[in-house]
Amino acid sequence: MKILVTAKRVPDPEQKVKFKGNAIDHSAVNWQLNQFDEYAVETALRLTEAGSGGARSTGPGGDEVIVVSIGPKEVQQQLRSTLAMGADRAILVEGSDDGLDAELVARTLQKVVEKEKPDVVIMGKLAADSESNDVGQRLAGYLGWPQATFACSIEATDGGKALLVGREVDAGVEVKKVTLPAVVTVDLRIVAPEAVKSGKAGAAYAEGPRYASLKGIMAAKKKPIVDMKPSELGVTATQRVKVSSVDQPPARKAGIKVASVEELVAKLHNEAKVL
Repeated sequence: MKILVTAKRVPDPEQKVKFKGNAIDHSAVNWQLNQFDEYAVETALRLTEAGSGGARSTGPGGDEVIVVSIGPKEVQQQLRSTLAMGADRAILVEGSDDGLDAELVARTLQKVVEKEKPDVVIMGKLAADSESNDVGQRLAGYLGWPQATFACSIEATDGGKALLVGREVDAGVEVKKVTLPAVVTVDLRIVAPEAVKSGKAGAAYAEGPRYASLKGIMAAKKKPIVDMKPSELGVTATQRVKVSSVDQPPARKAGIKVASVEELVAKLHNEAKVL
């Protein structure tokens, strides 16, 4: 199975945001791989393996995991981390962090998919910095492929020609069968021990995405990262949506103390008007 995984670098969500004028200051940001994209890489690796210690069939006619990202040269650091996890190769399409929107990303990925011809595209359901959650849906529409979003479980079926995807929905989990090629976006529970089943024999995985081993880190140095320009893919790097300004939320007023439950209920009813 040939799997294309998307990856984006995002600012560390634990780091305090600083502003420069009416924009976020990225000069001192610690960049990291988007968490949902890390889960997507883990999902792809599990789909090509036979359990936690199972071998993969790589090379011509075998399994292959390709990671693609759009951004500046520095994104190679995050791509190397996915190669250290076990991905086979990576593609970096030139771009800038503030020069992308969902439409441009989806159109660029469409061209990469048409070039690589994977069996399935696996993506994180959203990026932590924008939380727009629409690139996967756009990409599936442009390709004319079936899609399954918010995946919490995936199982290969029909001899690897289709996937049974458990989707997180309001009422619980909806199981959807998609024939390949298809686009799948993954949710948090996809890294549960038995969330991904490749159809090959093997034991369940540990909870969460894997850590890169020393062997994997050394091997990643020899794995290729191909640099591409949008023009090589026939994509015009023009944004449709631009951020005009970013402002901090207004300061909240200090709270007040009440002497009793009765006083609290009275204030909620008479002043806050929420009861």
